[in-house]
Formats: sequence, C-alpha cells, structure tokens
Amino acid sequence: MKPLTMDKKSKVEEMPEDVKDTQSVENPELDDQNINETVEEPHEEEISEEEKLRGELAKEKDKFLRLFAEFENFKKRTSKERMELFKTAGQEVMVSLLPILDDFDRATKELSKSEDKEMYKGVELINTKLKETLKNKGLEQVEVKAGDVFDAEVHEAITQIPAPDKKMKGKIIDVIEKGFKMGERIIRHPKVVVGN
Repeated sequence: MKPLTMDKKSKVEEMPEDVKDTQSVENPELDDQNINETVEEPHEEEISEEEKLRGELAKEKDKFLRLFAEFENFKKRTSKERMELFKTAGQEVMVSLLPILDDFDRATKELSKSEDKEMYKGVELINTKLKETLKNKGLEQVEVKAGDVFDAEVHEAITQIPAPDKKMKGKIIDVIEKGFKMGERIIRHPKVVVGN
C-alpha cells in the first residue's frame, strides 16, 4: 500500500491549475489573516495619525485662544493703568497746589480787614480764578461745617475737646483745614476738631 500522504500529494499535483487556486482560497484562516493584516495596518496608522494631528490642532487652538485672551487682558490692564497714571499725575499737581489755596484763603481773610479794598478785590479775583481753574480740572472741596457728624472715612480729627453741650458730642466743632477731592477720591481729608 502506498502511503496516504503520497496519494493526496499526487492528486493535488494532478489537478489542473484552476482547481488548485480555488482550493487555496477556500482555506479561510490563512486568507482572512492576510486580508486583515494588509487592510487593518494602514487603516490603524491613518486613524492614529489623524487623531494625533487633530489632538495637536486642538492643543494649538487652545494655546491660541489662551494667548488671545491674555493679550486682551493685557490691553485692558495697560489702558486702565494709563488712565490711573494720568489721574495720579494730575492728583500730584493738585496736592502740591493745595497749600497755595490755603495761603490765598488766609491772605483774603487778612486783606478783608485792611482799608485797601482794591487790593482785597484783586487778590480775591485771583483766588477765585485759581479755584475755578482747578475745579474745571476736577478738584472739589469737601463740604464740612461745624455741627456735622464726625466720619473717620472722610474727616481727620486732629484733636478732641470737651463738647460745649450734649448735642455737639461726637460732632465737628471747628474746621482747621479744608479737605479736597478729585472725582470720588479724597486727596486731602479736612482736619477738624471733634467734641468729646
């Protein structure tokens, strides 16, 4: 007897070429693996490459948006700082002029007692003109008078004296120096005497 393997081999060799090809295709394990390997490998590489590029694009977009927001904040901050710089520069000039206003007030008070009414009118005119000019630039006097309630946020108490009556307790008895503000900001608090 001939070995069985030989017979089969010889039968395979005897088969025509068309039949041999169909038999090799019919082996599903071998062909599916080859197909999957050849099709899936480039597909997986494309997906991973595409996902990688999308991830990088998303990172760059996020980076761009953050930089844009940071730049907008920078513009707002520098604009605000410039405005504050102009205000504080003006404030420094105003603060340096306040003693001159005080001197003008004392001068007009003393000149009102003198006999020379023309000199008094001239100094008063200059004082009024200076005050109007500064008012146009944003300087305002803090209105304080005797009898007002003392407010530590607005007034600066330089001394306390016994109140002349109970109604004046905790109230302003006298204003020693005028206070001024620019806009809503007080640049010099009024100096007052408070009843105790």
